[in-house]
Amino acid sequence: MNQLQQLKQYSTVVADTGDFLQLARFAPQDATTNPSLILKAVLQPDYAPLLESTVAAHKHASLDDIVDQVLVRFGLEILKVVPGRVSTEVDARLSFDRDATVARGRRLIALYEAAGISRERVLIKVAATWEGIQAARELEKDGIFCNLTLLFAFCQAVACADAKVRLISPFVGRIYDWHKKSMGAVWDEAARSLSNDPGVQSVTRIFNYYKQHGIATQVMGASFRNVGQITALSGCDLLTISPDLLAKLEASDVPFERALGADLGALGADLGALGADLGAAQPAVTYDEAAFRYALNDDAMATEKLAEGIRGFAVDAGKLDAMIEKLRNQ
Repeated sequence: MNQLQQLKQYSTVVADTGDFLQLARFAPQDATTNPSLILKAVLQPDYAPLLESTVAAHKHASLDDIVDQVLVRFGLEILKVVPGRVSTEVDARLSFDRDATVARGRRLIALYEAAGISRERVLIKVAATWEGIQAARELEKDGIFCNLTLLFAFCQAVACADAKVRLISPFVGRIYDWHKKSMGAVWDEAARSLSNDPGVQSVTRIFNYYKQHGIATQVMGASFRNVGQITALSGCDLLTISPDLLAKLEASDVPFERALGADLGALGADLGALGADLGAAQPAVTYDEAAFRYALNDDAMATEKLAEGIRGFAVDAGKLDAMIEKLRNQ
């Protein structure tokens, strides 16, 4: 049994790509996209006709409307391949605008439903800013499920749980990147691998906190740099993995054991009695807006990576806008 098959015994495997032509090989349950992944896909010759036809069909609509049509078109193609859900991201430039994020999320769901897709198969992906989390709270009240992304800090995870969002995507690799860069020459790769990886530790803390307190929000580890980070989080509710790392898992037969929540699958398991499997008991906490902003500000890594992530997605969203405008004006 290869490592991908082993992993599927412990966690729901999600493909992190906009390249739906690659998906069938790995048989993931769900798929996630973001502006950078969609841009990467439309730059490939295989997807140029899809972009061109979508723009042509909506040539006289507003730019925002056309962008949403493109995102949903990719989502529809992905849903032909995966049996579960697709995550479609709201424009990162709306990350600090609660009302605009709510409106955009509703519009994306309306487009999917007009195409015959039930809202249960779509996750609206929103950056885990305070405004994004409050927008997700409102969307969830409408039965629109959300995936809160660019999540680096524990306070973000707690606020998402309080908002009763369906799923969060804590980033592993970007946390790892920050600590590796911060420590410079004294970074010891071997010593900071697997369960000692700072990104793995962050997701493990969040996963254990959620399970200890019976929180229904799903945890989906994201942004991986190597296979070790993935296997060190086996047992996490979901893991979203790029095609290159899915291929590496598929190519390896090295066995590994479930890392998180080993007893959670047992019928009738008492969450309070899981002990070491969920780590040390963590007291319940909550954050109002002021406390959230202070806690996030107090975490240099999370502050920097959240801002960097929003900027990066915004740049790629702008590039996609430019491509669409060029096609529309031809």
